[in-house]
Amino acid sequence: MSDAPQRRRIDWSFWSVAILSGGAAGLVLHREGWAVFLEVLAEDSLLFVEIVPKVLAGTLIGALVRLLVPKETIAASLGAGSSWRGLLLATAAGILIPAGPFTVFPLAAALLVAGADAGAAAAFISAWLLLGINRALVWEIPFFGAHFVGLRMLASAWAPLAIGYAARLLAARMTPAQKAEAAE
Repeated sequence: MSDAPQRRRIDWSFWSVAILSGGAAGLVLHREGWAVFLEVLAEDSLLFVEIVPKVLAGTLIGALVRLLVPKETIAASLGAGSSWRGLLLATAAGILIPAGPFTVFPLAAALLVAGADAGAAAAFISAWLLLGINRALVWEIPFFGAHFVGLRMLASAWAPLAIGYAARLLAARMTPAQKAEAAE
């Protein structure tokens, strides 16, 4: 059995999205009628079918990382005791990973369960968002040019480390009850 905290399968975030989705669907049906409602439903169903394999693959990658890399290694490399080295490693991984949110978020969650601390996970996600090399090469440089992208990356290079450090400080100040609630 896993020593990971048990998560509720359906929680407040699910209900929030379900209520907003149901309200929006009802509003579209009321304002636009059945034809538009069914058209939107068909388009969203296709999007759902396209997204599900990506979510499954990302979750599988996250699970495999937990199985392939010993928990002790992850805790030593990315845990609270890893100091700035762990934040730098997480930042470098975030910069280099050529994936989208369907891979990055499950991977970050898996790292947390496997022993990484909140600071490393925050640095990883922030580096992927701000400094991801894949997005810079494929999207930013063609639109803005290498000079601008280089300036933007230099200007924001400090941010993942600062965010990771701040997350570490905040997590260290949480009570055990707050930590258990945050894990749910």
